[in-house]
Amino acid sequence: MGRYLNSTVPCETWKQIVGTRFFVDKTQMLAEVLNAVEVDGQKYLCITRPRRFGKSVMANMIGAFLGKVSDSSSVFNHLSLAENENYERHLNQHNVIFIDFSRVSRDCSNYEQYMKRIQDGINQDLKEAYEEISIEVSGTVWDNLLAVFEKTKETFVFVIDEWDAVFHMPFITRDKQQEYLMFLKNLLKDQIYVELTYMTGVLPVAKYSSGSELNMFVEYDMTVMERFSSYFGFTEREVDRLFAVYLKTTKRPKVTRDDLKIWYDGYHTASGERLYNPRSVVCALSNNQVANYWTGSGPYDEIFFYVKNNIDDILDDLVLMVAGGGVEAEIQNYAAVSMELNTKDEIYSAMVIYGLLTYTDGEVFIPNKELMDKFQELLMNKESMGYVYRLANASKRMLAATLCGDTDTMAEILEYAHNTESPIFSYNSEIELSAVVNLVYLAARDKYRLEREDKAGKGYVDFIFYPERKNSDALILELKVGSTPDDAIAQIKNKDYALRFKGRLGEKQAYTGRILAVGISYSKKTKKHSCKVEIL
Repeated sequence: MGRYLNSTVPCETWKQIVGTRFFVDKTQMLAEVLNAVEVDGQKYLCITRPRRFGKSVMANMIGAFLGKVSDSSSVFNHLSLAENENYERHLNQHNVIFIDFSRVSRDCSNYEQYMKRIQDGINQDLKEAYEEISIEVSGTVWDNLLAVFEKTKETFVFVIDEWDAVFHMPFITRDKQQEYLMFLKNLLKDQIYVELTYMTGVLPVAKYSSGSELNMFVEYDMTVMERFSSYFGFTEREVDRLFAVYLKTTKRPKVTRDDLKIWYDGYHTASGERLYNPRSVVCALSNNQVANYWTGSGPYDEIFFYVKNNIDDILDDLVLMVAGGGVEAEIQNYAAVSMELNTKDEIYSAMVIYGLLTYTDGEVFIPNKELMDKFQELLMNKESMGYVYRLANASKRMLAATLCGDTDTMAEILEYAHNTESPIFSYNSEIELSAVVNLVYLAARDKYRLEREDKAGKGYVDFIFYPERKNSDALILELKVGSTPDDAIAQIKNKDYALRFKGRLGEKQAYTGRILAVGISYSKKTKKHSCKVEIL
C-alpha cells in the first residue's frame, strides 16, 4: 500500500461515488478495456474528453476494480460488470500504479520539483513493497520497475489521470513539456513490466507527441472514435432513470425533464449518439435547480480566449450558431496550448475538444443552454465583437419596444441590423432570418426560452418566446419576406399558434400573462421592415 503503487485512494473514492443518489452504472466499460488488452492486444489506451465528462470517475473505477490492495467485491458484486465471465479473474488481482498528474506539491514552482515528487513517490512505494530488492529512491523509476520484474515477473497496470495537466501549468516551459513526454515514453513504451496503461485527459496525445514518444497509444476521442463513446456523458435513458430517482427522493421537485434536455443535452459521439453533460445533470438534480454548473469561472472569457485571434472571420458564424444553426468545419485535434490558433478550423477544433462546441455531420454547434448563455455573454460584453456587440446591446431596446407595442422602434432596430455589412443580413435563407431575430432579441434570453420552428396549433411557428415566469408576457413571432406584418398576424391566428400556451402537456400551470402576436415583414423592393404587435 503506497501513495502511487496499490493506493487505497481509487477504491475509497469509487465506493463514495457508487453510494451517491445519482450514480450511473457504467462498469461494463471495464469489460471493454480488458477485451481491448486481451483480445485486441491494445495495452496502451488514451481516452480524451472535455473536462467534467467523467474521466476521473472512470479512472478511479478501473483502479478500484483491478487494484489488489483493497477488496472491492462488496461494491462491484452488485454492479453490471459482475455478470462478465472474466469478473473474478481480474477483481483485485493486479498491481496498479495510479498517477493523477494534476496534483502538485506545496510551493511547487518548477518542473524538477513537480517530477521529483512523482518519481520519488513511486520509488518509495516500490522500496516498501519489495524489500528484498535494492531500490534507489533517488534513482530512475523505469530502472526500478524493470528490476522488480526481473526478480518477481510481476507486471503493473498504470492508470494515469489528467496526463495533459502539465500543459496548463504556468511554471512548466515548452522545453520541460518535451522532457515530460520523454518521461512518459521511458516509463511506458515497450516496457515489459507494463500490463496495461489506461490514460485520460482533455488534450489529444497526437498533437503533443509530434515524434514517436507516445505513438504506442490508441487514442479514443469523442468526435472520431466510437469505442467507449457511451461511457462518458449520460445517455437519454440514463438521464430518464436519474430523473425518476429525483422525483421519488425530492420533496418539492423544481427541475423538469425538459429542463435537463434544454440545459445539458446536445453533445454528440462519433456514432451520432446524443449525450448530456454528466456533472451538470447531477448538480441540477442534487441542488433541485438548473444552473450553469460546468463552464469555468469566468462568464465568457474562456470562449473569447479561442476566438480573439480571428474575430473577423468567425463573427458571422457565431451569430448563426447563437441562432441554433450549425457551421461547417473540418475538425482535427487542435488544442489551444499546442499552437497559436488562427484559422476557423483550428479554433472550432479546440472548442470542440474543450466541450464549448459539439460536432456532428460535418458541422459545429452550440450544444445547449448552459453553453449558449456563455456565448450570449460574450456577444453582449466584448466591444471587439463589433456590429454583433452593438446589435446585442440594442436587443434590450428591442424587447422593451415589443412588449409595449412600439413598432417604430422595432423597425428602426431591424433597419440598423440589416444595414450592417454582414452577409447574413441579406435574407437569402431562413437561417439568416433566424440569425437576425436571435441577435436583435438576444437580451430576451435572460427572461425567455426561445424556440424556433416549434410545433404549435395547426403548424410550426417561426419563433415562440416562452417566459421563465408564468405571469410574464409570451411572444409568438412570425416572419414574412415580401408580404405584410398583417399577413403574419393572420397566420398566427388562423393556425391557432396560441394553443401552445393554453396549458401545455405536462405543465402544472398554464401561462397567465398576455400572449402577444408579433408580425415582422421585409420588403425586398423598398428594403424596409414593418412590424405589428397584437394581443391575442
